[in-house]
Amino acid sequence: MYKKVKFGELSDGRNVTQYTLVNKNGLSASFLDLGGIWSSMLVPGRDGELADVVLGYDTIEACLGNGGHLGEIVGRNANRIGKAEFTLNGVTYKLEANNGPNNLHSGPDFYRNRIWDTEVTEEEDGTSITFSLLSPDGDQGYPGNARISVVYTLTEENELKIRYHMVCDQDTVANMTNHSYFNLAGHRSGSAMDQLVWIDADRYTPTDDVAIPYGELRPVAGSPMDFTVKKPIGRDIDADCEQIRFGHGYDHNWVLNHEPGKLSLSAKAWDEKSGRTMEVYTDLPGIQFYTANYLEPDIPGKEGVLYGPRQGYCFETQYYPNAVNMPDYPSPVLKEGKEYSTTTIYKFMIE
Repeated sequence: MYKKVKFGELSDGRNVTQYTLVNKNGLSASFLDLGGIWSSMLVPGRDGELADVVLGYDTIEACLGNGGHLGEIVGRNANRIGKAEFTLNGVTYKLEANNGPNNLHSGPDFYRNRIWDTEVTEEEDGTSITFSLLSPDGDQGYPGNARISVVYTLTEENELKIRYHMVCDQDTVANMTNHSYFNLAGHRSGSAMDQLVWIDADRYTPTDDVAIPYGELRPVAGSPMDFTVKKPIGRDIDADCEQIRFGHGYDHNWVLNHEPGKLSLSAKAWDEKSGRTMEVYTDLPGIQFYTANYLEPDIPGKEGVLYGPRQGYCFETQYYPNAVNMPDYPSPVLKEGKEYSTTTIYKFMIE
């Protein structure tokens, strides 16, 4: 089941539409055709009360102007590319440096700035909405004409399933993610640092002071980066640790333990007060766990809430940051005519 409403208008007069999917259990998920933004997720707690567990915005201006990328589809390459350049097939491609010396999330011409083509379908496992676009050769600095689609499915098992697809007529970079910020107590509830997190990763990729990994796969054991046993997010977030200081908290890539390409349970979060729990499944090799360290309360969020640092957290499934420049990392290069196809699932439940 779904419904759609007008969300607003762009400055050129084009309408932006919000689509809401609802399952038989009363969960609902809303999305904008602007950027394919995941704008809300209503989930019941132990007492049956629904809460919106993703941070977001009520206006087009806020969606376009925020620096935190709340709920956006990010591509062609999510995360950072060092020195804002990469070499592919002997050709060096220059991107725009929009994050110190690096390129972040393929900006500044982000996918969130575009209205995507939209189709809603009823599938065997639930209602799906497909957002698609053509990213032309040279778009954001990347080679090749890329046909891209992202399918969100709200299943009757209380999963929000995201399937990413890309086909390109040249070798290119394909590394997409969703940048939703979660707070299982509800988007209005303030700090999320008492919530618990587990990550199925024995190693992570430490970075330099501008957040670019330097190639080491470092064990998490004995460090603040260890989430192999669930713990409150805030327990070690201010530890006297170089990596924590560099990121002003957690903003790192964890090297997931599962077999490459196998869809697996990779992370889990708990809000003990409400009982809301979320599992994260992915077939990708990495996950960026980010604790909203740089969110600034200068743009009102939904219902006028001013989101500040650490009021949510992201599980951005991905290839490792700067992987296109790191030959020892799993490669984000998509070969001409081949299909990039990957799945991430966020499953909600009560424990």
